[in-house]
Amino acid sequence: MIPRLRPGVRIHRDRVRDRWVLLAPERVVEIDDQAHAILARVDGTATVEVIAAALADEYEADAAEITSDAAALLGDLNHKGYVAWLR
Repeated sequence: MIPRLRPGVRIHRDRVRDRWVLLAPERVVEIDDQAHAILARVDGTATVEVIAAALADEYEADAAEITSDAAALLGDLNHKGYVAWLR
């Protein structure tokens, strides 16, 4: 499955708070650096596995663990209405 940000949702650097946030209509959600690393690669073309493999290479980490964490994060954001799944 391929994740994408829903229309109207974008990643933004809040310079005042020095934090990454997801901006959505009438909502702002702070995200941590790990969530940002995942969401920055959500482009509507890459699968969770491709995103996880890129992160595993970049951070020299276990791809299976990153895949699990990324899927959980994206699933939660899907449930909250920030991410959609393409097939």
